[in-house]
Amino acid sequence: MTEKTFKKIALICAGLAVVALFRYFDLGQYLTLAYLKESQAHFSRLYTAHQLTVITAYMAIYIGVTALSLPGAAVMTLAGGALFGFVIGTVVVSFASTIGASLACIVSRFLLRDWVQTRFGNHLTTINDGIKKEGTFYLFTVRLIPVFPFFVVNLLMGLTKMRVTTFFWVSQLGMLAGTMVFVNAGKELAKIDSLGGILSPGLIASFVILGLFPITVKKLIALYRIKSAGNPG
Repeated sequence: MTEKTFKKIALICAGLAVVALFRYFDLGQYLTLAYLKESQAHFSRLYTAHQLTVITAYMAIYIGVTALSLPGAAVMTLAGGALFGFVIGTVVVSFASTIGASLACIVSRFLLRDWVQTRFGNHLTTINDGIKKEGTFYLFTVRLIPVFPFFVVNLLMGLTKMRVTTFFWVSQLGMLAGTMVFVNAGKELAKIDSLGGILSPGLIASFVILGLFPITVKKLIALYRIKSAGNPG
């Protein structure tokens, strides 16, 4: 067994152990809207007394939830707005969510990319070429549109050859609008009955338009250049 294989097995076992403990102790109950609303006053008092400690603990939990693709990221974002307010909440959630997403991407790349590239390399050539040329635009689009599960995006992008630094800043920029919406909603936590009520059809449509705008403009500019090259006079 090679050292790399041993590390992969150890990482998989550690991840499975964490998920098993999460399920066994039913920790998901603490990442629900009901629990957050019940505990808001307690957490607010705790934050007033120990601001830096609470922010650090919050970020650590958020990063862990996102990196392991556990349910509860949306509730954690609402909690950020309820505890820290709009400005601090947006900054804290933005960095925590992006760091967690990047870790999930890195783990996916370490565990699966070699196997996927070896088994499906011929089929992935076109995808990798597209990611190299326009990956930032595609990632920005899927990050901005709420209908794409973010944990799926994290795992799939790990199978490509996109640089982690590029993944980080594009993800942070692309998720920022949605983060701001949920953090702002968290300020009015008592009025929220379900997560589904936060994103209205009109708001989702706005995200879709905004997400498609950059890549549409890029395609139109490329088309214009091709036509200009074909008609120099």
